[in-house]
Amino acid sequence: MKKFDKDRVLLGIAGPVLALVVAFLLTSVVLLLSNLSPFEPYRLMVEQIEFTDVQVLVINQTGIYYLAALAVAIGFRMNLFNIGVDGQYRLAVMLSAAVGAAVDLPGPLHILLIVIVAMGVGAFWAGIAGVLKTTRGVSEVVSTIMLNAIATSLIAWMILPANLGEQPKGSNELTTGEIPETGWMPGLELDGGSIYGFTFVAFGLGIVYWFALNRTRFGFDLRATGASQSAAQASGVDAKKMVLTAMLISGAVAGLAGMPMLLGQTHTYSLSFPVGVGFTAITIALLGRNSPVGIFFAALLISFLEKTAEGLGLEGYPKEISMIMQGLIVISVVVSYELVRQYGLRRQQQKVGEQLAAQARKNKEEVVL
Repeated sequence: MKKFDKDRVLLGIAGPVLALVVAFLLTSVVLLLSNLSPFEPYRLMVEQIEFTDVQVLVINQTGIYYLAALAVAIGFRMNLFNIGVDGQYRLAVMLSAAVGAAVDLPGPLHILLIVIVAMGVGAFWAGIAGVLKTTRGVSEVVSTIMLNAIATSLIAWMILPANLGEQPKGSNELTTGEIPETGWMPGLELDGGSIYGFTFVAFGLGIVYWFALNRTRFGFDLRATGASQSAAQASGVDAKKMVLTAMLISGAVAGLAGMPMLLGQTHTYSLSFPVGVGFTAITIALLGRNSPVGIFFAALLISFLEKTAEGLGLEGYPKEISMIMQGLIVISVVVSYELVRQYGLRRQQQKVGEQLAAQARKNKEEVVL
């Protein structure tokens, strides 16, 4: 049984807490410089969470961000920066919506087909970057960013009525067509709305992520390769295979990020589908330190900031406060984690020094005796 390491736990919590405190303080300074109250917006945002409809919106958004952040975290644990989650998610939801609208199957099979297509498309799109890295040494940062741009153009072409899209009568909107009701996933009905059924699947995947990473040989190989590819290679792990596998799994999970909304609300894909989910997920994964529990609370926080900020305009405050805070969180995370890391190293060196000194005193006493 592992010995409880109090210092390690405290240092793990210190990074996110310090980042949030700094972000809130800097946001307050921005508000003060704008001749606005530095505290009133926070009070208004907290008050809005009392409404059931806002709570439903926050939970649903949390599920979407949670899936996207898990996809980012899988790459991070492998020391890979999958910046292409946004493109993988959008391309996956677009093609899975088109397939879902084109077929008519019994309920569970219909939903399963849509989910499998989404995972397959996401894995394929991320796999391109994985193949380029393992065969040509192309940085996954560069390739995934370029693949995001390609995905955007590809979606715009495929959704044209001449290809996979259609234009509803009396509307300028282009969609993939509506998925039959057999492909809809029921949710949890509340007074303020419906919590997407796939949201609960998203949170369940967090448990799968934790188990696979910490209780399986694959998870050990993944973490070992992320720590040092050369050391992992020397111990018998195929580093290139692990890189490609990690990118495929990351892309597959990214493909699921659009499923809560597709199966639970829109039942079709259009160009008004949310964008930027993958980039927000990077912030969430960093803030959550790639931990499934940490990612959940980080996703909940970002969702809370986004959904409650929408009502600030009614009180004369710019709703962009949420975006400012998210940007400051990113900067604060990087700085605070480095400060905590340096403190942790000094603390570890101090503990080693104390142990060596104690051992030296003990040896000296034994010699005297």
